[in-house]
Amino acid sequence: MSRAFVFPGQGAQTIGMGKALADAYPEARAVFDEVDEALGEKLSALIWEGEQETLTLTQNAQPALMATSLAAMRALEAEGVSIEAASFVAGHSLGEYSALAAAGALSVADTARLLRTRGEAMQAAVPVGVGAMAALLGLDFAGATEVAEAAAQGEVCQAANDNDPGQVVVSGHKAAVERAVEIAKEKGAKRAVLLPVSAPFHCALMQPAADVMAEALSHVDINAPKVPVVANVVASSVNDPATIRSLLVEQVTGSVRWRESVSYMSEAGVTEIYEIGAGKALSGMVRRIDRTIACTALGTPDDVKAAAEKLA
Repeated sequence: MSRAFVFPGQGAQTIGMGKALADAYPEARAVFDEVDEALGEKLSALIWEGEQETLTLTQNAQPALMATSLAAMRALEAEGVSIEAASFVAGHSLGEYSALAAAGALSVADTARLLRTRGEAMQAAVPVGVGAMAALLGLDFAGATEVAEAAAQGEVCQAANDNDPGQVVVSGHKAAVERAVEIAKEKGAKRAVLLPVSAPFHCALMQPAADVMAEALSHVDINAPKVPVVANVVASSVNDPATIRSLLVEQVTGSVRWRESVSYMSEAGVTEIYEIGAGKALSGMVRRIDRTIACTALGTPDDVKAAAEKLA
């Protein structure tokens, strides 16, 4: 029996996430303290007592979700389950950074600073209102790619997130994405809706942010991960630090190939997936990709204790 630990991306953030873990496990609290120190501010106060709107700003949400995931991982380790209990780790977009930190490829402090930089760079890459993202429900990746190409009309419109067999997110110039919504409906999409995001992630418009991340990542030590990391942009496992570095840069403008990543792990024998951190969004996607994989979300002390009994 093979298992994978996966780490959520943006959208899972909620006020209060990780607080029960920090109260129950000194090891979990230490993660939040380390992130606060790395950023030179009390991000933990925002996570636990702040405003949802402020937490949702991408430069806050990214390090906050990573901190919560790593706190859950440390709690699991405190219960005797190490990262090596997994055959693979993977994360959705920013979650890939959480996966790398959990696997020891990046330090928590470096990861927090990288994600703050990544969030700020992604926000700054495109003026507010110029870009947009939309979820196309009921179309597969090939269908969504056709829609994006038809909608582009000289602007940027790309299939950005291949989340599961019936949910693909497109990203690009606002007018092009709005055209994609209309074309998708004509092509038989069940629903096509603009998403409440602050920037058009994972498309060519993010190139300025990719350049910033190339520079930021060049100054950070990356170790070989303790378990293979399934990278978003290639949907296969990587171990080599230089490859990890270049794929993290590519990821800013590249598609998040989540559906293929889960299929890759399934074909490699994974039968159990544990979602480490906030929310249950990835578990839902995994179920729609491959019903044979058992999914468990670990976000509370009770979740951690129950999983540890099973995994120990």
